[in-house]
Amino acid sequence: MKSQAAIMRGVGNDWEIHQVDLRDPSENEVLVRMRVAGICHSDDHFATGDAVPPPEMAEMMVAAGLAAPDYFPMIGGHEGAGVVEAVGSGVTALRPGDHVGMSFIAACGKCRWCVTGQSFICDVGADLFAKDEGADGVPQRRLGNEALTAMTQLGTFSEYVVTSENALIKLDPSIPFHAAALVSCGVTTGWGSATESAGTEPGDTVVVIGTGGVGMNAVQGARAVGAQHVIAVDPSLFKRDLAPKFGATHTSESAEAAIELVGALTAGVMADRVIVTMGVVRTDIIPVALMLTRKGGTCVVTGMTPVTELSVPMSLADLVVSHKQLKGVLYGGLNPRTSMPRLLSMYQSGTLMLDELVTRRYRLENINDAIDDLRTSRNIRGVIEFPSL
Repeated sequence: MKSQAAIMRGVGNDWEIHQVDLRDPSENEVLVRMRVAGICHSDDHFATGDAVPPPEMAEMMVAAGLAAPDYFPMIGGHEGAGVVEAVGSGVTALRPGDHVGMSFIAACGKCRWCVTGQSFICDVGADLFAKDEGADGVPQRRLGNEALTAMTQLGTFSEYVVTSENALIKLDPSIPFHAAALVSCGVTTGWGSATESAGTEPGDTVVVIGTGGVGMNAVQGARAVGAQHVIAVDPSLFKRDLAPKFGATHTSESAEAAIELVGALTAGVMADRVIVTMGVVRTDIIPVALMLTRKGGTCVVTGMTPVTELSVPMSLADLVVSHKQLKGVLYGGLNPRTSMPRLLSMYQSGTLMLDELVTRRYRLENINDAIDDLRTSRNIRGVIEFPSL
């Protein structure tokens, strides 16, 4: 079938709108008509090259016996919500007309990670950027004769998506599509980073570095579980002004400037939890984040670091002697199949702010305007809205 979609051809390029061809859903696959797609900084990491190994790194991977990823051309987008149009054979949990949210890892439910509650690192993740082909060798998604990658096997910057049943979570039709799209990645990642991964407890002092679509929800999560002080750090005055609305008790324009503030609030003890949720995490922020972390405290890194930045300046002596934890986190350490419905239930009851996260709404043809607004910190979250039938 035909679908209008936003295509990225390579690092440094703008998004292009093209009519692409999608295969009909095959076994265990579902066709979804998109209603809303979220604009996440992860979508931009491929345009900027932060997530793309440069040629010399790709050559090293091949020399080591590893497959160098072939990302382009790519249909972007991994946050979204829509309505099931058709299902392939073997699909049992969904049927046409169902409302669904997306999970950027189609958790299999069977591997060692899934069965131990870590579906966010399911083995399916190894194929997130494969150019799928059917038994007849015809690509799942194509533009003319070109096979297309879909970001995380979703590609939500498209009118239609064909994906695995395991990547979709059935939702109550009363849930607005924009709310469902937000919890498919950014909200859940931020909330889980503060609550599950950082382990925030009542009375804690929490520092959140970077308050975009992920960080603002780390602020919400920390405050919701009872943190006494929540310090939102961001160079954007727009975001600092909004942060108290989401639960911040204090703000700071930089992590360095926050050191004095946190020291004063804690009588020199420093923060119990530090959560790094910047859109692009440069390695030089890590020693500052650890300076903000108290003895025995936890520093969580959720944001993406450019793949070329391989060395992290830090004092291992301080890490050991002060018994600090530096922890990498994916999806906030949560399971989308349980966390998405729970967070949406909180939204419906008025205890989780989602509507307020949406700063601007766009049409697909304005995708480059949306990305520019993301890069210049004019949005907490932007969303693409697709016309309904």
